[in-house]
Amino acid sequence: MSEETAVPTGTAVAAGPALSAETATPTAEATPRKPRRGLRAVARWTAAAVVFAAFGTGTAVGITSLERSDVPGLATESDGRWDYPELSLPALPAGSPRPFSAGNEAEIHHADLRDLLLPAPAGAVADEKLSGGWISTETFLAVYREKDRRSVAGVLRDAVPRHIAARGWTMPDGTASRIYLLRFSSAALASRTVDELDVGASAGRPLARAETTDIDTTWGSANELENLTSFVFTEQAPFGAEHVRQAYTLAGDTVALVVHERPGKREAAHVPFQQTLILQNQLLA
Repeated sequence: MSEETAVPTGTAVAAGPALSAETATPTAEATPRKPRRGLRAVARWTAAAVVFAAFGTGTAVGITSLERSDVPGLATESDGRWDYPELSLPALPAGSPRPFSAGNEAEIHHADLRDLLLPAPAGAVADEKLSGGWISTETFLAVYREKDRRSVAGVLRDAVPRHIAARGWTMPDGTASRIYLLRFSSAALASRTVDELDVGASAGRPLARAETTDIDTTWGSANELENLTSFVFTEQAPFGAEHVRQAYTLAGDTVALVVHERPGKREAAHVPFQQTLILQNQLLA
């Protein structure tokens, strides 16, 4: 498949009708992939998977087999989904494999990390500090509570991310969206980082404005993509000045953190949050 194949607006990459077998959902003839390494061997990941399965859709079918109205990535007029622009996979350097293809044992994303960030939807006001470029470790650490930043910094010193990129925006209803991508030298280092942040059955180190979180039971197993693992959480009531939803995704050598915050006493809507997470994951798959 060409790496520049267009992805229809709001559509999961695997669902694109013009895509070849390389990016389509694998069939019985596809070459079996080796089992995932890293955190899937950790007990708390197993516990988290059990919880997600219990509150999922009750089926293991892929996202491409869902009805259009069931897929958070597909736009409708009535459920609050955001209007994202048409997406396309970034071009790869000549001769470079995709992250989960045969021969890419370290599961490296060879595309520019900034090109893998989801663009802002229509109507968004861009965050000038998170404009889609590189950010410093200190800027990323500001995501967490001040008292936890030193320990998170220690985790990052051990793993040493090669790059951190971020994009943020605010929607007309006040919901602020932030996406952070951290690329490491291998999938093993990315896995170790998420493990050491204590992400799994819990959200791990609390974010600056989300003291208490729990597994988001509105996220179903059918939203998961092959080769990626997402852990999705929501702040529990009573929350403070804003409501926060957050998710970590492990995608080979890259860790994504997606955060939605809505000020006031109303929860950040789960549909656009899941839509954002699914589309971001599709760009990493």
